[in-house]
Amino acid sequence: MSFNLAGCCLAENARRRAEKTALTLTGGTIDTRLTYAEFDLAARRLAAGLSSLGLAPGARVMIRRGNDLSYVLSFFALIAAGLVALPSSAQLIQEEADFLAADSGASAAICSGGLTVKGTRIIGDAELARLAAFAPRAFAATAPDDPAYLIYTSGTSDRPKGVLHAQRAIRGRAPMLDHWLGLQDSDIMLHAGAINWTYTLGVGLMDPFARGASAVLYDGRADASVWPKLIARFSATIFAAVPGVFRQMLREPGCTAENLASLRHAVTAGEALAPALLAQWRERTGKPLYEALGMSEISTYISSGPTVPTRPGSPGKPQPGRRVAILPLDGGEEPLPPRKSGLIAVHRSDPGLMLGYWRRPEAEHEVFRGQWFVGGDVAEFDAEGYVWMHGRADDLMNASGYRVSPAEVEAILSHAPGVADVAVAERKVREDVSVICACIVPAPGAALDEAALRRHCAEHLAAYKNPKKYVFVTELPRTKNGKIARRLLPEA
Repeated sequence: MSFNLAGCCLAENARRRAEKTALTLTGGTIDTRLTYAEFDLAARRLAAGLSSLGLAPGARVMIRRGNDLSYVLSFFALIAAGLVALPSSAQLIQEEADFLAADSGASAAICSGGLTVKGTRIIGDAELARLAAFAPRAFAATAPDDPAYLIYTSGTSDRPKGVLHAQRAIRGRAPMLDHWLGLQDSDIMLHAGAINWTYTLGVGLMDPFARGASAVLYDGRADASVWPKLIARFSATIFAAVPGVFRQMLREPGCTAENLASLRHAVTAGEALAPALLAQWRERTGKPLYEALGMSEISTYISSGPTVPTRPGSPGKPQPGRRVAILPLDGGEEPLPPRKSGLIAVHRSDPGLMLGYWRRPEAEHEVFRGQWFVGGDVAEFDAEGYVWMHGRADDLMNASGYRVSPAEVEAILSHAPGVADVAVAERKVREDVSVICACIVPAPGAALDEAALRRHCAEHLAAYKNPKKYVFVTELPRTKNGKIARRLLPEA
């Protein structure tokens, strides 16, 4: 059976609602709009151009661009052509981008401006324009289990690992449309994230397209005051962001019930929603705010929403149609009863679950227990089926919704001049705000300068991976077998 993710998002909409606005990309004052008919045609034209390059079906093509329309079109066109899209963050430095290309075996890279990626064929702005002028092709006759896109996420190693998703991933998102987003074809979805982020590609684009709704994305300067203005200007009915954006919005005088009058509700994911922030949002705006728990390997699968009342402090319940269990921390496939803490697991039959980790069989072995995928979050069910979180079983950090490996940051800092030893951990600076904190042991006689350490990290890591706090110590706490005891590291 033929099934193409891009075709699922665009073809039927182009037939049924050709003149409806599919996407608006705004810089705040200048808007670019595409109807479903225009988006479908543009994606298929670019898909035809990309197909002319002679790349093998399933070849990985990296996207390294800023927040622009060509990024969105490239993502869907690659999938439409039967190629595998590899979205990357515009914040990545050259070293990080080159690693992704090498690890994935990318054949080409679609880049903006003067950006390049080592070892690949570069498709710059001029060539992209040429490829976008081809006669349109049909959507590739891919199968549901054929690969569609590859995303890189932090793990417990010092390098990100690729998470490969199938064409069927769009089907796997179906439970969240009703039970978290409450998405209707009449909705206008405004998403606050950068286009490369899977939260944005999914909730900001794929989900509205799956329902025939309209999407609005912002490509202007980051500023919390812009979101209430955009909600009012575009009459957005759903607003999606990480909790930090809602926290910043509430400090803005423009965040008023009047400016948010068009909203039916807002949704949040990426990090835990503090009960105090939820209460402040409700009091200030009078609008519901629905939380979801997800991961790169499956997107969101636990949530509150129109069908699941919000319970402060809990991300909600497993979405109907999902098989979710709590498994023992020390192994085994038998689900635990309510009020017993263990690891959250998702049944591997879920269509939204990844195909696997790209060329990392050892990493796959660690996360699968028989028929269950175990993601590393420790939690328990209560008697009513709500999930209550108890942190991570591993050491992954959460930096404004991005999961960051401490090992990756430590590997960079260990090569900074004057550093004898280093450990990195997530630390709270307020009840509802956590940052990346680096604990540094100076080399004998070294006069370490925090500014120099910040410059070193900025040269080798994306900005969101950089520590925000530095603590200098004489030694690091370790376990009996010599591993860093991160829970015993000093507070920021």
